[in-house]
Amino acid sequence: MLVSVCGRHPTCNFYQELQRAKEECLTRLNQQQSTDSSGSGCKGFWDNISCWDGAEVGQTVTIPCPPVLKTLFNRNGNISKNCTVDGWSDVFPNITSVCGSETPQDKLVFYMVVKTLYTLGHSLSLIVLTTGSAILCMFRRLHCTRNYIHVNLFLSFILRAVAVLVKDSVLFSHSTHCSNQPSLVGCRASLVFFHYFIMANFFWLLVEGLYLHTLLLVTFAESTRFLSYLMIGWGVPAVFVFAWILTRHQLEDTDCWERNDHPVPIWVINGPIVFSMMVNFVLFISIIRILLKKLRCPDVGGNDQSQYRRLAKSTLLLIPLFGIHYVIFVSLNESLVDYKIFFDLALGSFQGLVVAILYCFLNSEVQCELRRKWQSVWLNCQIWNYISQNASVLWNGSEAVVSEGRSRTASALQTETTVP
Repeated sequence: MLVSVCGRHPTCNFYQELQRAKEECLTRLNQQQSTDSSGSGCKGFWDNISCWDGAEVGQTVTIPCPPVLKTLFNRNGNISKNCTVDGWSDVFPNITSVCGSETPQDKLVFYMVVKTLYTLGHSLSLIVLTTGSAILCMFRRLHCTRNYIHVNLFLSFILRAVAVLVKDSVLFSHSTHCSNQPSLVGCRASLVFFHYFIMANFFWLLVEGLYLHTLLLVTFAESTRFLSYLMIGWGVPAVFVFAWILTRHQLEDTDCWERNDHPVPIWVINGPIVFSMMVNFVLFISIIRILLKKLRCPDVGGNDQSQYRRLAKSTLLLIPLFGIHYVIFVSLNESLVDYKIFFDLALGSFQGLVVAILYCFLNSEVQCELRRKWQSVWLNCQIWNYISQNASVLWNGSEAVVSEGRSRTASALQTETTVP
């Protein structure tokens, strides 16, 4: 099925509506000037966002909020100007308070801080995750189902970070070129990939939980299980994102699909994500129960303090791997929404960084392979340096022997020629 998409980037829509309003205003003002020959009073003009008709001195002109601001902020209000002997007065009340955003200045600063933090977090995670994935793929001794799942989880974090950065550059770009060609296709495509990679990341967190829980309970055929894990991690999100595209096209085909006014499309995305978080939370509790039972087993040495210390360490290690921190803020009320935004976006962006450090760089097997590789490289360098030094010594020694032989030969010839 081919879905026809026509439209522009939201920024281009704003400028296009503003240009249309300006042309209509100037046309109407020219008609008024042609019919009204008296030069008294205040002339009508366009103030770059609103159209003001001419008025007599002492008259107050009141107009509704400009259409472009109504479309952008969905607020209805009126603004006014007084015609005085000195010309038009300033707009009252303030156009921002009546027609603009209701978000206070400190809230805007908070959003900017959050955006800066999650941009930094995703950028650092992108670098560390790429390095960790290369390490896990480079060494053959690290190739196993557990690390295959880790690599796919790392890849989902990488694609999630890329999707977030690309989506921000598309939606919040200040250099959007508004040509005659529609640019909405690329904008919507960035949102589609953004939702897919976000959902894939949550489902690979679910795969980590399923794998570890199954590993603690039963023995299984790894190759068969890994194929099913691939279907869960990459296949299931593709189905729901495709369903989201259909619902958006049918129920809320507006702008860049960045607004979520209709509840059905957004829950096609959020529903499976919340379900995966709940299942992972249940698996997390079950795994902690299994670990506690194993630590209390008589075969396991150590006192209660050391056992609980190991349990606490295991719990803290599993929290970023399973994404349990998301469950805490999934059902917060509106009064705590800022905390949810901060933890989900700002601190959540560093989750990939933490997972890569814990499960790659602090992994004893990875450290052993890196140490072995470093020792191999260092040994090869030492051998090469030793061979180079000995070769230079041998070369210098052979040069000295040759030169000594030549000097002896020359002296012998000289002696023979001087004898009578």
